[in-house]
Amino acid sequence: MKNNLSYDFSVDKKNNVIIIKREFAADQQLVWDAFTKREILDQWWAPKPWQAKTKSMDLKTGGHWLYAMVGPNGEEHWSRTSYTEVQPPKRFAGDDGFTDSEGNINKDMPQSKWDVTFTGQEERTLVEFHISYPDTRQLEDTIKMGFKEGITMTMNSLDELLPTLQQKKVSY
Repeated sequence: MKNNLSYDFSVDKKNNVIIIKREFAADQQLVWDAFTKREILDQWWAPKPWQAKTKSMDLKTGGHWLYAMVGPNGEEHWSRTSYTEVQPPKRFAGDDGFTDSEGNINKDMPQSKWDVTFTGQEERTLVEFHISYPDTRQLEDTIKMGFKEGITMTMNSLDELLPTLQQKKVSY
């Protein structure tokens, strides 16, 4: 099922942007749900052996998602996405940054703006990420932290989960 699915990861240092194009073998609504419903997100939004743990999520313009990446030894790294625009099931955008467990932004860590679009065609969906940074240092710090490797592993986890969601015809 994963045959011939496109994946492209590029870095535009001139404009401080990471662009990811990733195709999934599932319809647009299911892929949208996988990215926007906490019950599904917590199953795949972390590079193995890490796991995501959502503390709160309010998917609407002006809402937010506060979650932790939990490591195999129980360590937690918190992040918050503050949604600036939500257009189900086609697009969401938001401000993203590392935080404490209460959602207070850590200004010493990289911050970014995410714009994520979903384009379905039959039983495939292309997800495009445009992740922009205020300066080159924050972009480079993100890359040095292993972002490309981590997001690739995370997308592969969604690939593994989608057939199960399709079989169960899960409607969260």
